Amino acid sequence: MTIAHLPSDEKAEKPGTGPGVPSIIETRESEVRGYCRGWPTTFDTAQGAWITDTSGRKFLDFFAGAGSLNYGHNNPILKEALIDYIARDGITHGLDMATVAKKEFLETFENVILKPRKLDYKVQFPGPTGTNSVEAALKLARKATGREAIINFTNAFHGMTLGALSVTGNSMKRAGAGIPLVHATPMPYDNYFGGVTEDFQWFERVLDDSGSGLNRPAAVIVETVQGEGGVNVARPEWLAALAELCARRDILLIVDDVQMGCGRTGPFFSFEIAGITPDIVTVSKSISGYGLPMALTLFKPELDIWAPGEHNGTFRGNNPAFVTSKVALDTYWSNNALELDTIRKGQKIAENFDDLAKKYEGEVHGRGRGMVQGLVFDKPELASKACEIAFGNGLLAETSGPSDEVVKLLPPLTITDDELDQGLAILADATEQVLS
Repeated sequence: MTIAHLPSDEKAEKPGTGPGVPSIIETRESEVRGYCRGWPTTFDTAQGAWITDTSGRKFLDFFAGAGSLNYGHNNPILKEALIDYIARDGITHGLDMATVAKKEFLETFENVILKPRKLDYKVQFPGPTGTNSVEAALKLARKATGREAIINFTNAFHGMTLGALSVTGNSMKRAGAGIPLVHATPMPYDNYFGGVTEDFQWFERVLDDSGSGLNRPAAVIVETVQGEGGVNVARPEWLAALAELCARRDILLIVDDVQMGCGRTGPFFSFEIAGITPDIVTVSKSISGYGLPMALTLFKPELDIWAPGEHNGTFRGNNPAFVTSKVALDTYWSNNALELDTIRKGQKIAENFDDLAKKYEGEVHGRGRGMVQGLVFDKPELASKACEIAFGNGLLAETSGPSDEVVKLLPPLTITDDELDQGLAILADATEQVLS
């Protein structure tokens, strides 16, 4: 397939070349750095679905801050509100003090998100990141039930702090903890055995068996789509059955919507498709709208048993993020236009991947929901090679899955159809090169 022309001007470097990573980063920043190894250039500016390096070369961004930029880079509507707020000396750092920005965010979140969905959640600001939200959720579940055990799922990813790592599946990330990760029991995610098991018979069996060794859990934590785990999609009926089992057994259900929330799969919350109401929901990444640090832990009112200050954090009150979040909610979620457009664009990506699967039968296939889509390579090493070639041709995309076998696409939800087509053409060309 021919690669669509990219607006890279005469300044563009040859594919695969560019200004590289500055020596100060390579010598002074920790070896833990990751993305700059796969994308060896120095980025300078960004707008919408495009990010530009210091040589002027433009890249289509199908990574979008790992899903933190659902409305694109430097969204002009959100930027204007942010600049106005800073210019008038609005509060930047407020811990959990009452501020105008917090008040207006909460009012908007209630009126635009919660009430239309008939959801009654208390809102906790646990800290600035998704893993902060997960830690608060696990801590609250244990406090509310008086139990220690948490059920998580194979190939799950919930964050890099110790509690979140304990319910994460990736062995490399878990090994970094340096201590045993306890009080969590992994169970098979939907379709883990290729449909040969009858869903939750295993769970019911071990819950009832006094010899199973499973302590009665405080909660189950689940992603409706496992992004880092390889774009594994849970069926709505599987999620509904899980919610019903948890309710019947007095086990709290935590849905981790850090990456899949804020419209990534279509609806604002990814669990809406299953018709369920989780007890606790973790939200971060695109909730600020602008890529600013912000996280929420949502929970049913009867679970709000915290003592004042029992769980806190210095940066739990990021007021500029409240400002951009309010505007994002007002702009994109006062009607269902973005939701429908996300579903439509997701279908476009899925159809593109279906075409590749037919062309290269047995070598690649696609899976996903909404605007999180994965192209799965039968030979895992080829996914990284495809991403490398795509980068050389002006596209940012990352890999995921236990063997990095999946090219995971997380483009901005606001991307145009032409931009989406250009990016998909680049990936199709890269796929053709590695499979030929």
